[in-house]
Amino acid sequence: MKLFSCKHCNNTLYFENSICLSCRNPIGFDSSQLLMLTIQKNKTDSFYTDIQSKKTYKYCQNAQEATCNWLIPAESTSNFCIACELNRTIPPLTIAQNRERWHKIEIAKHRLIYSLLKLQLPIKKKVNNSPEGIAFDFTVDHHAKSVTTGHQSGLITINIKEADEAERAKNKYDLNEKYRTLLGHFRHEIGHYYWDVLIKNNPKKLKKFRELFGDETVNYQQALRNYYNNPNKNTSNHYISIYATSHPWEDWAESWAHYMHLMDTVETAFNFGIQLDTESLQQRNISAPKISDPYQVKKFIDIFNMWVPLGFAVNGLSRSMGHPEFYPFVISEEIVEKLSFIHKICKKHRLSNDSESIELTAKDKKNIAEEQIQAASQETINTSEQKQIQSQNQDSASKTNKPFLFGSLFKNK
Repeated sequence: MKLFSCKHCNNTLYFENSICLSCRNPIGFDSSQLLMLTIQKNKTDSFYTDIQSKKTYKYCQNAQEATCNWLIPAESTSNFCIACELNRTIPPLTIAQNRERWHKIEIAKHRLIYSLLKLQLPIKKKVNNSPEGIAFDFTVDHHAKSVTTGHQSGLITINIKEADEAERAKNKYDLNEKYRTLLGHFRHEIGHYYWDVLIKNNPKKLKKFRELFGDETVNYQQALRNYYNNPNKNTSNHYISIYATSHPWEDWAESWAHYMHLMDTVETAFNFGIQLDTESLQQRNISAPKISDPYQVKKFIDIFNMWVPLGFAVNGLSRSMGHPEFYPFVISEEIVEKLSFIHKICKKHRLSNDSESIELTAKDKKNIAEEQIQAASQETINTSEQKQIQSQNQDSASKTNKPFLFGSLFKNK
């Protein structure tokens, strides 16, 4: 994410700001420029004028619900921005809890669309039941029927319960996941959509996909049943997550989501001017190249080399606050090749005349192996700590005959 500032007073802005908290001027995001604009209300009409360009805009209609701060050109016939026009279903807003959850979902969705715009990927609204385009259904459970989060031909369904932190934590615990967020859901599901758009009908890309991810013609429903009946607890360095082992499509979607995680995080670090102490880290055998804008980098391995020391740093910061790892994953050489494939496909939309190979050099492989050993050693420490804590908690619970706190939070709901 870029770092934004008010064009009137230079106050730093959050991506979700609709007003500058310093000078109190209205703020809006222009998706065509990927900029936050400082605007002023016109006296003679309902439009707003950018204080710099003097162009006129209107807010997306969802600004009335405090779920959007994106702008539309005043002459546009649409009432919704490029992000909100993709919504097909929103939850009933007469229920306060639905409104609160929808607000959180929109924050994540807008960040997703921002990243897609940065990647310059095609964003097309699904019309009616057309097989093409993107649509979002944000829905609630109906009586005994539970809504399943997922993707089908461009339609992405999100159960709004995922916006509830306790519910999401319970699902994360039950499914033995290392990471579960709303933004992660969006990035995973949109990965399925872009497989259809970018891979499905391209024989050359499909061949390379099968070399890296496997044969997607394997029965998908049966593969998922096999996974849930007996989930593979060992990713064996071939997969970014346990769920990625279920089917090549899920391996792709999980890898796609992690690609977006890394791109967005490195971009944020770059825009905040974060640079690691290269000399100090080199004494610890950690290479720390200068962090640059990942959207302008041709080779993914260069982005990965920026990410690794940054990941170590933020994991350390997270642990210093008593939280789990910010990024609790180990990226192997094979996973880097998968992410490089995704990067190569995505960058063709914004970097012309590019013919970089995704093959890793011997030096790249050596660096990845060293970084993997460092990450694995940290994971061993974490696992040991977790086992010790669990043992202590179980011993305490047996003495008091009371349910262990986390067990009662997750298992008894």
